[in-house]
Amino acid sequence: MEKALSGVKILDMTHVQSGPTCTQLLAWFGADVIKVERPGVGDATRKQLVDVPGADSLYFTMLNHNKRSVTLNPKSEEGAKIFTKLIEHCDVMVENFAPGALDRMGFTWERIQEINPRMIYASVKGFGPGAYEDCKVYENVAQCAGGSASTTGDLDGLPLVTGAQIGDSGTGLHLALGIVTALYQRTHSGRGQKVDCAMQDGVLNLCRVKLRDQQRLAAGPLNEYSQAGKGIPFGDATPRAGNDSGGGQPGRILKCKGWENDLNAYTYFITQEAAWPAVCDVIGKPEWKEDPDYSTPKARLTRLDEVFAAVEAWTMTQTKFEVMAACNPVNIPVGPILSMKEIAEDESLRKSGTIVEVDHPERGKYLSVGNPIKLSDSPSDVVRSPLLGEHTDEILTEIGLSPEDIAAAREGKAI
Repeated sequence: MEKALSGVKILDMTHVQSGPTCTQLLAWFGADVIKVERPGVGDATRKQLVDVPGADSLYFTMLNHNKRSVTLNPKSEEGAKIFTKLIEHCDVMVENFAPGALDRMGFTWERIQEINPRMIYASVKGFGPGAYEDCKVYENVAQCAGGSASTTGDLDGLPLVTGAQIGDSGTGLHLALGIVTALYQRTHSGRGQKVDCAMQDGVLNLCRVKLRDQQRLAAGPLNEYSQAGKGIPFGDATPRAGNDSGGGQPGRILKCKGWENDLNAYTYFITQEAAWPAVCDVIGKPEWKEDPDYSTPKARLTRLDEVFAAVEAWTMTQTKFEVMAACNPVNIPVGPILSMKEIAEDESLRKSGTIVEVDHPERGKYLSVGNPIKLSDSPSDVVRSPLLGEHTDEILTEIGLSPEDIAAAREGKAI
C-alpha cells in the first residue's frame, strides 16, 4: 500500500530533537528523508547519553527512524555543489540551526528559491521576530519563555518544567503540520514557501488554557483553582495550580493502595458535576447527593479539601487499576499514574504500534515510540535509524554523481 507521503523528498538538515521529531514523523508517513550529517561526526546526539559502547545512543536512534543518512560538508566548494544538487532534487528542506547559519554558508532563502522555486523551506528557531530572535533556545528555556513553567508546580513552590518535551518535540510536531500544509498549497500554487516555527510560540500554543485564565482574572477569582476555595487571593498573573484540572472541573492526584512503597501508586480523579452522584455512591457518601453543603459545585468549592480527603480515603483501599475498574463504568473520569516501565510493558500499546521493538545492527533490540497518528490507508512501519553516512553513495548516485565524482568528493573531504 502506498504511503501518504510517498514521492515527497525531504532534505533533513536537522539535529538533536525538534527538527528530527518533525522529519521522523514525515518519514513515518512515507516521505524519503535524506539526513545530511557532518562527515565523521554526524548528529551530536549519536554520541550523547550513550548506554551501549560503540553504538548510536537511544537519543539518536529514537528520533531518526525511517531516514537515510548522507555525510556532507556544505562549507567546502565541492560540498556546496552537491548540496545545490540536493536542493534541486528535494521538495522540502528542514533545518534547526542557530539563526543565520545557512545564510553564512551562502544558502539564503532567496538563493534556495533560485535553485528550486518549488522548495518548501522549514525552520525551527527559539524565538520569532523581536528582541530575542537571535538567541539560542533549548527545551527548558522554551518551556520557561512560552509560559509553561510559570503555570506549573505548586502555588507556594518554584516554577517547574514538565517531563513532556513540549519545547522540542512539541515544536517539531507543529512544524510537520506546517510542512504538509505548504505541500498541499503547492499543489495549487506550484510555488514553495517558508515555514517557520518558533519554540516559544509552540509552547504557548500548548499552554493556551493558561492564557485563557490570564484574561479571566479580570473578571474575578478563578473559582476552579483550589486556592479560590481556600480564600487565597489571586495576583495579576495566572498562578501555579498544582494538579488542579485545567478544564474547570476540580481534579487532584490521590494516593492508591500501595502508595507507601510505590512512587506511582496514584490516580487522577475528577469530581465532574455530571458524575457527582456516582462519585458519592462509589466513595460511600450517598448522603452528599442531597446535602446542600455538597450537592452543587458552588457549595463544594470551599470544601474541596474535605471532598478529596473522602475520595482519597476510598482510593487508598484500591489499586489504581481497581479505581479505573470501579469508576469508568459509571463515567467518573479517572486515570492511573503510569510509570515508564508500565507503559513499556503495556500490551495494548505494543499491539497498536505506539510502542515498538526495533532491531539495530550495533545495539541490538530496543524499544521506541511509534507513530502516534494512525491512518487507515497509510500504516506506519518503524525502520531502524541509519548508521552515519550509510546511504551516501546511494543518494549521491540518485542525484547524478558518477562513481568518479563520488570518489573525488570523498578525497576532497566533501563527504
